[in-house]
Amino acid sequence: MEAELVKREGIPFATIPAAGLHGVGLRALPRNITQLARGVVASHKILREFKPDVLFFTGGFVAGPMAFAGRNIPTLLFVPDIEPGLALKSLARFADCITVSATDSQKYFSKKVTVTGYPLRADLEAWTRSEARRTLGLHNEDLPVLLIYGGSKGAHSINVAILPHLPTLLEMAQVVHITGQSDWETARSTRAGLTSGQKTHYHAFPYLHEEIGAALASADLVVSRAGASTLGEFPFFGLPAILVPYPYAWRYQKVNADHLAERGAAVIVKDERLQEELLVVVKDLLDNPSKRKAMKVAMRSLVQPQAAQAIAGQLLALGEQRL
Repeated sequence: MEAELVKREGIPFATIPAAGLHGVGLRALPRNITQLARGVVASHKILREFKPDVLFFTGGFVAGPMAFAGRNIPTLLFVPDIEPGLALKSLARFADCITVSATDSQKYFSKKVTVTGYPLRADLEAWTRSEARRTLGLHNEDLPVLLIYGGSKGAHSINVAILPHLPTLLEMAQVVHITGQSDWETARSTRAGLTSGQKTHYHAFPYLHEEIGAALASADLVVSRAGASTLGEFPFFGLPAILVPYPYAWRYQKVNADHLAERGAAVIVKDERLQEELLVVVKDLLDNPSKRKAMKVAMRSLVQPQAAQAIAGQLLALGEQRL
């Protein structure tokens, strides 16, 4: 996924061998250690050719070999989720500077951290609400907009919980549904069974690139996983959220969701309770504009729009130290 997105922006992209060690069985452990060793060799080759002044990491086991190979080069570590995983905690030992999305991350590090917020793409700022709605064909001003967003690959359990209830939801809202590729055909066939009036209010996409800003800017409520980007994108747009943490990614998403829910900006529905609770929670918030307004204010209070600039400033400062 990352390779496709980076290449789409015209940025050179290189890969290295890597594998995880945490939670790996004894049978796979020797192979993964070998992969990491190969990754260190490949990282040394990249460093010799590229000659970087600074290394910038955002986590994941793939960063391990490069961090080890470049341990004498100034390093900045950005922690996107509230709670760092094992890889990020390990990388922190190599880091000269650690930046985080929120103050709650400070307790996980013995070193001083800088709170920058979560960096956003600059093009998100260009979308106005009216332009976003025109772009997506959302022409009914009397109906709120519900965004259903499972991230870059979609969220199958959310899709399964939502699709059977589309006729009910479309009486209350215009729906923008980012399904992911795996459920795209199912969503298309479901749409084919809607009435002509319902179809005008249902806008489904397998994925959105540039238009993701339009989806976020146009929405009055979002149903989403709780990946790290929710800590930046939803506050920027002041978007009230129903968060469904992915249950198979340790607890990163749960901690992110708790961070927003504890501040009154989001409501949490557990993945295993989607079938029973999601429609009820969505209807409650769609029928309660004052509650959505309070959540919007709470979400907006968490925005840190200069995060990318702040991180870039830290990188430049590290680079100047090396000159």
